[in-house]
Amino acid sequence: MKPNIVIIMADQLAPHFCGAYGHKIAKTPNIDSLAKRGMRFDAAYCNSPLCAPSRFSFMSGQLVSRIAAYDNASEFKASTPTFAHYLKTLGYRTCLSGKMHFVGPDQKHGFQDRITTDIYPSDFAWTPDWEAPDERIDKWYHNMQTIKESGVAVATFQTDYDDEVGFAARRWLIDRGRNKANGNKEPFAMVASFIHPHDPYVAKPEWWNLYSDDEIDLPECKIAPEKMDPFSRRLMNGIEASYVPLTDEEVIRARRAYLANVSYFDSKVGEIVKTLEDIREIENTLIIITADHGDMLGERGLWYKMNFFEHSARVPLIFSGPGVVKGANRNACSLVDILPTLLEVAGGGKGMLGEPIDGRSLLPLASGERDEKNEAIGEYCAEMTPYPVFMIRRDNFKYIHCDPDPPQLYNLDEDLLEKNNLAFDSKYSSLVENFSKEVSKRWNSEKLRLDIINTQKSRRALHSAMEAGAGEHWDYNPPSDASQEYVRNHMDWTIAAERYRFPPYKSK
Repeated sequence: MKPNIVIIMADQLAPHFCGAYGHKIAKTPNIDSLAKRGMRFDAAYCNSPLCAPSRFSFMSGQLVSRIAAYDNASEFKASTPTFAHYLKTLGYRTCLSGKMHFVGPDQKHGFQDRITTDIYPSDFAWTPDWEAPDERIDKWYHNMQTIKESGVAVATFQTDYDDEVGFAARRWLIDRGRNKANGNKEPFAMVASFIHPHDPYVAKPEWWNLYSDDEIDLPECKIAPEKMDPFSRRLMNGIEASYVPLTDEEVIRARRAYLANVSYFDSKVGEIVKTLEDIREIENTLIIITADHGDMLGERGLWYKMNFFEHSARVPLIFSGPGVVKGANRNACSLVDILPTLLEVAGGGKGMLGEPIDGRSLLPLASGERDEKNEAIGEYCAEMTPYPVFMIRRDNFKYIHCDPDPPQLYNLDEDLLEKNNLAFDSKYSSLVENFSKEVSKRWNSEKLRLDIINTQKSRRALHSAMEAGAGEHWDYNPPSDASQEYVRNHMDWTIAAERYRFPPYKSK
């Protein structure tokens, strides 16, 4: 019997802020429980530390440079196969509840059911301009005001959204239970993708009150502006952190709200797990917990993401379910590895791939086997830089390259906060040289840069036309037919009641 697959995805969740990964006060009992009975990956990375590109890599198993998914306004082409396409081919009923930040007219990308809209726009509005890299994207809200306004609210657009995503996901899962009770045995694969703990850092009172100001730590890593690498300085300018000061009180409030929203996301995890138990599918369901990227949350003076430091580029990755052993694994891996993993779980093989992929299956590691590969590859091609940024994480070293900037090399076994750049230490000169040669071999940086600039020009032109009324918007509207819901006069009420009752009534 093929196992069901449920992926529960957070937005902007750094593993550092989960109890399962060692945070001292984070209240994440549901994530922790899955980690205790499954496999926790301790060196999992996104392939691009920004929402849309990361998610497109996650779904396609391909790096962003291969599929031209550079930024939050890059089209995710309908011709790019995703794990949803492959799983449907392998007999799965597929569903997306929540955010995936699809840009372009295809708003399903292989999902048979998409049961909510997205929280973000699906057009080209957020296109950066590398020919004017210092200009902020219109309507782009990553700035220090977000931190200064952090705190408590009964409701936000983000809590409205995640409450809807959670409800829709649970309802869809209950329908799977109903269908199986009526003889439909097809396995299911669902992605439930939430927006929290993504900024704005505003939490509901019940989650905010789980924490107190006096137990919230200030950022551990502080780097003087003059000692920052050039890209970090550009990022500081872009998010206004270099010239808008924050008080310790403001930083603590933002970090408290972030932890509160981590706990809120954890509650959604618990609700979905409980629903799997209710429909009696928990034992035959592979559950995967992950995120699209992390959040610096004030470390190094940086906030949000858009860089390859650990708090931004690392993601939680937890497997729990059939065939998964208990433990923790330190092999470097990344979100492009999810697609080949799911194919192996579902009984598929490389022969069905429509395009080359950049990942490898993590099922051997999740099953307790050894894997000699210990590597994650990253690319950043969005705002805050006029040049592509590349990352190679291999074994205990991380190498970061951007053409106009000095290289960076960190030994993560000895320097997890990445304070000591070893790139100019003579002891590591041969290693730096090898990484530099690998970058040149893997990427044609200048060609990639020109390709990115050309797509930006094209998308800005198209967006101007669409703003002027050329074409329809692409925002997804979930189909709904109220005439077929609940009880209607054209239905037999008795049959309808019997159909919707779960578990089915059995007379004594």
